[in-house]
Amino acid sequence: MSHTPHTPLRPIWLCRACAAPWPCGSARLALTAEYADDPVGLCVYLCATLHEAVADLYRLNPDDGPDPRAVFERFLGWVPRRPT
Repeated sequence: MSHTPHTPLRPIWLCRACAAPWPCGSARLALTAEYADDPVGLCVYLCATLHEAVADLYRLNPDDGPDPRAVFERFLGWVPRRPT
């Protein structure tokens, strides 16, 4: 049995494994673990993917693109924050 990774299916930005909006819960857990020692790297990666996703989603639907607040929450709003 093959295991489909929780990676984005472009240009629609749904998870290849579970069809939830990417990053899905499983992708978020995996990314948090992968970048456990590099939280800035996680934010840089997610900012880059957010930029790509917005461009793709606007190309798919130029008259009614994605909601900026929802896209921010989806890609960056969940990232664990360090206490200051």
